[in-house]
Amino acid sequence: MAARILNGNAIARSIRADLAQRVKRRVANGSRVPGLAVLLVGDDPGSLIYVRLKQKDCQEVGFKTEVRHLPADTDEAAVMTLIDELNADPTFDGILVQLPLPPHIDALAVTEHVAAAKDVDGVHPHNMGRLVLREPSIHCCTAKAVMTLLDQTGVALRGLHATVVGASNHVGRPVGLELLLVGCTVTTVHRFSRDTREHVATADIVVSATGRAGLIGADWVKPGAIVIDVGIVAQADGRLRGDVRFDEVSQKAGWITPVPGGVGPMTRAALLQNTFSAAELTDAARA
Repeated sequence: MAARILNGNAIARSIRADLAQRVKRRVANGSRVPGLAVLLVGDDPGSLIYVRLKQKDCQEVGFKTEVRHLPADTDEAAVMTLIDELNADPTFDGILVQLPLPPHIDALAVTEHVAAAKDVDGVHPHNMGRLVLREPSIHCCTAKAVMTLLDQTGVALRGLHATVVGASNHVGRPVGLELLLVGCTVTTVHRFSRDTREHVATADIVVSATGRAGLIGADWVKPGAIVIDVGIVAQADGRLRGDVRFDEVSQKAGWITPVPGGVGPMTRAALLQNTFSAAELTDAARA
């Protein structure tokens, strides 16, 4: 039997529609609209596309949004000064620093400079640390997207074996922590791991985030497993591929995400959810 498809585009549309109604209720009750500031340094083609999509999402749900686009040769001090301004601006509940940054800018230092309460990407050390301590506040967007997709399956996750392929700070590590939080037994494999295929092949849940197109085939996947493909790689002909060989794995898995149209739109939806939650928390703190 072919796997059931986790349609991230459809789920994200539903989330945006819900948020749009919640924003209207906020305004009707006398509260301001949530605000998201996006900081973009340079002209990375992928980043330009992502930022345009995020702007469109914000407009759809009724958020205030503003993109601060700086030249690629902007120095780190100027970036920090702009973040100071955005941290102090009460009309912005969230600040998103679009990565990657140019190599002369310390991405970790910039991330740490964003106020933890406005870190709607969920990657500030404070927010990551709270997740480590099992007291999450703002969840990492991609990890939140993965967990929302898993929730859509209706499968009880507690006690299942999950293998996360990749250990990056933005995906692999927070995804592993989120899976631990819901009671999974978690294995993380990475470039130094031995017997990676064996770890994947025994998993009830596979989350792959390596950016290696076609890495995972049907012979890597347990029958009926849930397969979440976070990887996305542009091919020479312009097509996008994920880590997972979708056509063959979808004949063996129980659930699977497509690329594109799976985790990507859900990550953007998670950014909107985090921004709305940040606005609500700000209102509560000021009350």
